[in-house]
Amino acid sequence: MPGSPAEFADAYGVIAAPAGVYVWFADLALRTMANIVEELGDDLANTVPELSGANSPFAILTHCLGLTEYWAGATVAGRQIQRDRASEFTASGDVAELLARTEAARRRLRDDIVGVDSFAVPSHVVRDPDDPVPYTETKGAALLHILEELFQHLGHMEITRDMLEAGK
Repeated sequence: MPGSPAEFADAYGVIAAPAGVYVWFADLALRTMANIVEELGDDLANTVPELSGANSPFAILTHCLGLTEYWAGATVAGRQIQRDRASEFTASGDVAELLARTEAARRRLRDDIVGVDSFAVPSHVVRDPDDPVPYTETKGAALLHILEELFQHLGHMEITRDMLEAGK
């Protein structure tokens, strides 16, 4: 993204929402993805559509759990986590197990944001001076980045579901 996030830091004021509102939006994305995977069942949820670079719905949700764990757990809550990002995109398995992991991730997200200082610098983030992005600057921006990614991938999953149900 062009420019530094600091360019606009004071230009517009502060936008704030209660943590419960944030959780509502994150839960909406995660619940909707979980519902899609559940409705597809083990076979279709683990199917990759015939489209270059596509992922299965199972892999998309697995990736969303990984990004939520990293950005909320490591950068916001400061927990040490182990993440194999590359393997998220090839993940497959039992839908019931993935649904249980999703529920656990939703609970963990709530715990990770309790008492967060949205203006604090996030932990475990490597800032790139040539690519100044706001989610490396504050914990609040890192939380917004989670929502950005969750809803982007929800859209991917909806398109993927539609392709799979159409037999493509």
